Amino acid sequence: SPGGVSVRPPLPGIDLPGIFQVRTVPDARAIREWIEKGTLFLSGMHSYSGFQTAKPKAQAVVVGGGFIGIEMVENLAHAGFDVTIVEMLDQVLAPLDPENARMVEAHMERHGVHLALGDGVASFERSIDGTLTVKTRSGKFFPADIVILALGIRPDTALAKKAGLEIGERGGIRVDDQMRTSSVDILAVGDAIEVKDYVTGEWTLVALAGPANRQGRIAADVIAGRGSRFRGSQGTSIIGVFGGAAAWTGVSEKTLVRRGETDYEKVYLYPNSHAGYYPGAKPIALKVLFRKSNGRVLGAQALSLDGPAVDKRISVLAMAIQMEATVYDLEESELCYAPQFGSAKDPVNFAGMIAADVLNGDLPLSHWESVNGGFLLDVREPMELAVENVPDAVNIPLGQLRGRLSELPKDRDIHVICRSGQRAHYATRLLLQHDFRAHNLSGGMLSRYHTGILT
Repeated sequence: SPGGVSVRPPLPGIDLPGIFQVRTVPDARAIREWIEKGTLFLSGMHSYSGFQTAKPKAQAVVVGGGFIGIEMVENLAHAGFDVTIVEMLDQVLAPLDPENARMVEAHMERHGVHLALGDGVASFERSIDGTLTVKTRSGKFFPADIVILALGIRPDTALAKKAGLEIGERGGIRVDDQMRTSSVDILAVGDAIEVKDYVTGEWTLVALAGPANRQGRIAADVIAGRGSRFRGSQGTSIIGVFGGAAAWTGVSEKTLVRRGETDYEKVYLYPNSHAGYYPGAKPIALKVLFRKSNGRVLGAQALSLDGPAVDKRISVLAMAIQMEATVYDLEESELCYAPQFGSAKDPVNFAGMIAADVLNGDLPLSHWESVNGGFLLDVREPMELAVENVPDAVNIPLGQLRGRLSELPKDRDIHVICRSGQRAHYATRLLLQHDFRAHNLSGGMLSRYHTGILT
């Protein structure tokens, strides 16, 4: 495969000094040399007439909120820059569903990063003092001592086009499951090819090392006369972000919605990264998507300040998807347990148990975006409501619920709320046993915050 080339649109001023792309080792060296030339900006202090006076931080603008963009944001922030990220989409990390992207964005903001989302770059200008200005389509201006273009890559298909090979709708070289192009004597692998998505069957471009390595092995087998075939890619990925991590595998909910699919359900859960009684446990925000019809696992996304915990769970779920496992298989998964590594019931087990309860009819679910004026029952303690509450929700703490059932309607859907979903699970089970139309609001107040539904 010829690989890919960095996207570099023909914007006014894009070739000005101080604007860099990130694709090759020479690119990285050029960025480092530019920063080293401007170390005065990074000192934070300068001397004037014998006095130490504060000097503003140097400004950096990163254009693009994907893998490279976010990694550059973090490195520039650590180098002492005041960093702004400009992204045309309304979220960073496009493969994530929006509610999970919001968590990444909030985490970056807590580390001083400024976000300009849903706004593309219109032009670049250089001021008299030598600094750059990034102008966006909405008319905003961002000063910069350095600009990093992280707009992704596009397939380098020039050679393939000259050879008359078929180019797919996404701009990559079209190959079959044996990595053969439209010319059976030419095979292609890597960033420049289109492959099938393992879950949806759609053509996709996946610039990841893991799939490329598998493709290379299959191509070698085919050349050797073996019948190896590429199953497709599910886009399993992970990124570190200021000490935490975000990872995903399989299909996202927004992709399912785009495809018009309705045979799916989702669960949100927030288990600890390891046993809570062992020091250092961090919560994991975990979202799992699965088929309502047969329980097959379709996709998963996870975020936590404990990066290895995220890596472990998404890797397990990636294999589950590859094996066409169901949520019932997740229930039965036997994973490593020691208090410093996990719990006897791993987050993967919990996800399977919750999803299986949903499919078995033991735990009717609802989601914040679809409560549609139903009766909201908050089973948290009053002191928790002082911190965060839902307008119009009726508060009956879980410990009082059994004695106050007469206060609840039997002719309306009741959406039960707690902080993360566990107390709401107990309350929902109790209400169902007394013939109420109860639903557990998946993920509780945590998913409400992450989804951005704050009214």
